[in-house]
Amino acid sequence: MALLLGVDTGGTYTDAVLIRDEREVIASAKALTTRADLAVGIGAAVEAVLRESGANVGDIGLASLSTTLATNALVEGQGGRAGLVYIGFRAADLQAHGLAEALGGDPAIVLNGGHNHAGGEAMPLDKEALLAWLETGTGAEAYAVASLFATRNPAHELAAAETIRAVTGRPVSLSHHLSAKLNGPKRALTALLNARLIGMIARLIDRAEGKLGELGIHAPLMVVRGDGALISADQARERPIETILSGPAASIVGARWLTGAAHALVSDIGGTTTDVAVLREGRPAIDPEGARVGPWRTMVEAVAMRTFGLGGDSEVHVRDEGLEGGVILGPRRVVPVSLMAAEAREAVHGVLEEQLRAVAPGEHDARFVRAVPGIEAGGLGEREEALLGRIGVDVRPVGKVLKTRMDGAALTRLVRRGLVQVAGITPSDASHVLGGLDSWDAEAARMALELVARKRTGSGNRLAEGPEHLARMIVDRLTHQTSLALLETAFAEEDMDFGLSPTALAEHVLMQKGLDGHRGLVRIESGLAVPVIGLGASAASYYGAVGARLGCEMILPAHGGVANAIGAVVGRVTIRRGGTVTSPSEGKYRVHLESGPEDYAASDAAMAALEAVLRAEAQAEAEAAGAVDIHVTARRAVKEAQAEARRVFLEAEIVVEASGRPRIAV
Repeated sequence: MALLLGVDTGGTYTDAVLIRDEREVIASAKALTTRADLAVGIGAAVEAVLRESGANVGDIGLASLSTTLATNALVEGQGGRAGLVYIGFRAADLQAHGLAEALGGDPAIVLNGGHNHAGGEAMPLDKEALLAWLETGTGAEAYAVASLFATRNPAHELAAAETIRAVTGRPVSLSHHLSAKLNGPKRALTALLNARLIGMIARLIDRAEGKLGELGIHAPLMVVRGDGALISADQARERPIETILSGPAASIVGARWLTGAAHALVSDIGGTTTDVAVLREGRPAIDPEGARVGPWRTMVEAVAMRTFGLGGDSEVHVRDEGLEGGVILGPRRVVPVSLMAAEAREAVHGVLEEQLRAVAPGEHDARFVRAVPGIEAGGLGEREEALLGRIGVDVRPVGKVLKTRMDGAALTRLVRRGLVQVAGITPSDASHVLGGLDSWDAEAARMALELVARKRTGSGNRLAEGPEHLARMIVDRLTHQTSLALLETAFAEEDMDFGLSPTALAEHVLMQKGLDGHRGLVRIESGLAVPVIGLGASAASYYGAVGARLGCEMILPAHGGVANAIGAVVGRVTIRRGGTVTSPSEGKYRVHLESGPEDYAASDAAMAALEAVLRAEAQAEAEAAGAVDIHVTARRAVKEAQAEARRVFLEAEIVVEASGRPRIAV
């Protein structure tokens, strides 16, 4: 039987797994994710799993990749420089809908143009203004185009894309290709994020394919989409936004495959994020409002999941304003000091020892910075360029490269662009101090935690009595924040409205006192009523305490540390395509297509025509993705109104789904 190879590139580790006959895990392995060149980590993980299994590479009939790269990039504000072309909207809409924040200083232009609800041209497209803007040089690596009512008529998006490609030769992301739904600003945001990810995901796929080829693996490469389905590598290159929540979605598929659980919370802790979803009747729900990652609500179909900036490599922030002080974790990932020291021992140890000899703790103690080679650095400001020059090619203490407060903001911008990595203490370092981990440099972790423990709280006392005390504080905080994440997700999925937001309910004093088992004049009890499936390499280290805190069964399956890689290769190819029929006037039924609107005299004829187009598109795309045994289904949602004694057609939405198993080379 052919073997299936699953690979997952996470923020910290790259996992690989070999499965025989879709039923049995025969080998799994981990390697450190190498952000400067992801292929190095992929190659190391695949080579390790081949060594462990003794498998013949010629027996591998399918390779599939899931990745948290896109998710982490959006959570951390990273990605390439993207330009936004916003057609038919007002300039004020950039502010009103959060697009200006999402742009983060990247170039944008608002043009006349767009269409109306019926698909008619509202105003001619201002091609001259677009051409002039492009010829000035924007520095963008890719472009996003969003036009008013483009899902009713995409002509202006298509025309703008043609101009952009002719002038710049750069990739273009069109909003109507990513969603058939209305809500122009939300489509614009989705297209912008897609454009920002294009270069990053393309580099990952190219290098992954190249590395697998070097190892003699020539099986087709699939990529996991955010809803857990598989798509081809070429499709992922074109629409990388669809891979957000790819890793978490794969983990849910893997959790179901590993445990057979039908009803549970699934919590996957990685280096950067904790992803929580609900498994009902063995299937994860699809978020009807689109995937939310970090602060962004997109129009991407993905599993209904909450993503929290909380992981084994989350940055530890010292809370020193109160009398007792404390720590808070995330949302940003940093390189653990123990890992940085494992890669550059002399530089890190020398700085830590020097800082320990100082009489008073410094603001930037136990924090380091290094440049990431091989990343496009175009479009930097003068301050960022100067700071990048000071950092150079070696590991440097943060305190030696930051000269002013403004340099701190410049460093943040460099980190967001992926040009620089910052190291600091993390839960992974705490676990090294407590003996739960021994993967990296435990001595460096101990020195770093000792430095941070010396910081003073509002009372003037030390934050912690020593590295072990601080390590326990960090792990306890991880338990607390993980418990809040699970409770927030559970409240969000409850059928009952409790009158407060899920976040407020999770943090509510009555909820927390109930977890403590309060007994006074009032008895308060609370917790989770369903099991939690804990996934991720560090779940075994942390999640026992989480289960005890929430009073629920904690399932930690064998191979749970590579559930993402397992889910990457046991999923199905599923393509969905949607479209709309409207009625601009009585007796006229308009089908909105890529080629423009088409009118019919009867609603049934219009819906049949649209369904036929969508079926053909979904079938063709499923075949292009490498699916076989394809089954195509369609559903219609028709809106009607009562007018005196008859029903009047208003609108119909048709969604077609083509699903099949991936083709396995033999």
